[in-house]
Amino acid sequence: MTGPRILAIRLGAMGDIIHTLPAVASLKHSFPRSKLCWIVEPRWAPLLEGNPFIDEVIILERGSVRGIWETRKRLRRERFDLAVDFQGLVKSALVATAAWPEKIVGYHPSEVREKWAALFYSTKVRTQSAHVVDRHLELAAAAGAASLVKSFPLPEGKPEGRLPEGRFVLASPLAGWAGKQWPLEYYGRLARLLQKELDLPLVLNGPPDSRPVLAEVAGAIPHLSSLPGLIDATRRAAAVVGVDSGPMHLAAALGKPGVAILGPTDPARNGPYGGTMKVLRSANARTTYKRRTVIEGSMREISPEMVFEALAGELTSRRSSAGNHL
Repeated sequence: MTGPRILAIRLGAMGDIIHTLPAVASLKHSFPRSKLCWIVEPRWAPLLEGNPFIDEVIILERGSVRGIWETRKRLRRERFDLAVDFQGLVKSALVATAAWPEKIVGYHPSEVREKWAALFYSTKVRTQSAHVVDRHLELAAAAGAASLVKSFPLPEGKPEGRLPEGRFVLASPLAGWAGKQWPLEYYGRLARLLQKELDLPLVLNGPPDSRPVLAEVAGAIPHLSSLPGLIDATRRAAAVVGVDSGPMHLAAALGKPGVAILGPTDPARNGPYGGTMKVLRSANARTTYKRRTVIEGSMREISPEMVFEALAGELTSRRSSAGNHL
């Protein structure tokens, strides 16, 4: 390889990494002879397995002083020409600096969550787009990507636990903060509607430690898995019900039909990307990114009946469309 050495920085979390995939694909596509590395926290590395646009995944080891030192040495050995910080935090900017590249591209101070991060960038970019995916594509373009690729290369995942043999609807009730969640008891009512009206079971996915929470929902099937298991279950689902969280963004990236329930976060910025999922949001919702510890009232205003009607419409539309192509 004789092209530039590029470091993409998006350490976590799940939805944020998925949102960054097209921008990184665009960088590699624009510099096909480059060496492109992506540094990520160990928990999220499975999302990048087999990605054809990434030459190497570097794991950020932060569990010990020795791990941090080894990661720093690993970065320095690559002699990067360019680092692009898609995260906009001080910790991600410090990672970019530790790599010692010739150029660090990041967002303008008005667009980063931690304004101090922008002090580390040699190029600070103002973007015009609303959605995070498109903003990242603008950042990639500012870093030199001349060809933008709206591709979400994701691994196949692997089966974990038991899933219904036939068609099912998948939901992941948990989110990064409680304000974005839909009331847990609503999933039980939705499960009964799906079973009675469409003969479809509702599967609730979560990590292994969420068993007590998911078990509270009568009528739904708990599915505990790691990240590869979630990817596999999402691929197999007939449709997905989600909130503003990684599993919903995974479903959107895979082109799954379904319904996204949003409240405090702006659908234009954080909604499902790609147009395969219908967004439900109360007219009373107020946009805020404060990490509240209780469910926002606007999320409670979206009833299970509303979600069922939207979901039934999406499933009917998808099946009719498939039938027209036979």
